[in-house]
Amino acid sequence: MTTKLLHIDSSILGGNSVSRTLSAAIIDRFKTAHPEADVIYRDLATTTIPHLSGAYLAASLDPASANSAELLQDIELGRTILEEFLAADIVVIGVAFYNFGIASQLKAWIDRIAVAGKTFRYTAGGPEGLAGDKRIVLAIARGGFYGTGSPNAALEHAEAYLRSVFSFVGISRLEVVAAEGVSVGAEQRQVAIEQAQRKIDDLLVA
Repeated sequence: MTTKLLHIDSSILGGNSVSRTLSAAIIDRFKTAHPEADVIYRDLATTTIPHLSGAYLAASLDPASANSAELLQDIELGRTILEEFLAADIVVIGVAFYNFGIASQLKAWIDRIAVAGKTFRYTAGGPEGLAGDKRIVLAIARGGFYGTGSPNAALEHAEAYLRSVFSFVGISRLEVVAAEGVSVGAEQRQVAIEQAQRKIDDLLVA
C-alpha cells in the first residue's frame, strides 16, 4: 500500500527558515526509502488558514446556517484539511518557535484537525483519541536554548503543546528533531543544523 505523507510548514522566514530546511530533509529521507509515497504539502505561511469564527462553528454543527460563499469556502477548506490529516500515515511538521510557542498559522491548522467526533470524542470515561494510527515527526527550530535541562525549558510551549494535542487525539508515535540556538550566531546555527541532520539520518524509515 502506498505510504501517504503530509508535509506542513509554518515558518514565515521562507528560504531562511531552519525548520523548513529540517522538515524538507525529513521528507526527503522518507521519499528515498519510499519512492512511491504520495506527499501532500501545505505551506501555512503562504496559504493561510482562517482562524476559527463563531459562524464557522455554527455552520459546522448546522450546514444550513452557512449563508455566504466565503463561509462555505471556509467549511470546505476545513473539511479538506481534516481529510488530509486523517488519510496520512506520516505527518511531518516544520515548527517555527515564536515567543515561546507555535506560530498562529499552525494553531489555525490544529484547530481544523482537532474535531470532536473525528479525531477525538468525549466518553463517560473521559476523552478518547480517534487518530492513533499515525506517526508524527516535528522539525523544530528555536532561536535560543529551550530543550530539556535548559534553564529556559519551562518557557518551551511549542513541542509541549503539540505533544499534548497529538496525545489527546490518540497519537502516541511522535518524534522530535530540534535545532537549538539558531539565532545565537552563525556558528551555533550551523552546529544545530548538523546535529539535527544526524537525528534525521537516524530516523527509522523502513
